[in-house]
Amino acid sequence: MEKQRPRSPRPPGDPRWVAMFHDPARDTWTVAAESPHRDPVLYAVGDMTRTVRARGGEGTVALWGPEGGDWHLFDGGSAPSAEPAAERAAPGAAEPARLTERMTDRRHQVLLAGLGKAGLYDLGPEDGEAVRALADRLDEPTVRRVAHWLSAAGSRR
Repeated sequence: MEKQRPRSPRPPGDPRWVAMFHDPARDTWTVAAESPHRDPVLYAVGDMTRTVRARGGEGTVALWGPEGGDWHLFDGGSAPSAEPAAERAAPGAAEPARLTERMTDRRHQVLLAGLGKAGLYDLGPEDGEAVRALADRLDEPTVRRVAHWLSAAGSRR
């Protein structure tokens, strides 16, 4: 049976960009970020969503903003539970394995930063798998080039 998404209340005050997070444990909505500009709120949503996932939590985000001088609820997304952590190298493993893992994690971070600059903040589990696959297969210069393209695309919005 599919879980029904809780309905976010309209934020108080004049229309501006507001991100609201739902706490399922208390069944409450909290203003998590607000700004007269959309991009800082989307950036905050991305950071908060990653934090919720990293902690293995679950939550829902609602993005409110101005449209035609009134409040408008834009499509929000859920922040599902974090994926299982990747297997770590066995203790005593060779130093090159640790370096390889660190470089893969670095490429993963670079790709996530590029996606964030392109305006893609709330990534689902399938997106996370795709980013991890790219980080595993691409070398550092190629990852940086892709991140540059994403950043350039985001600046043209």
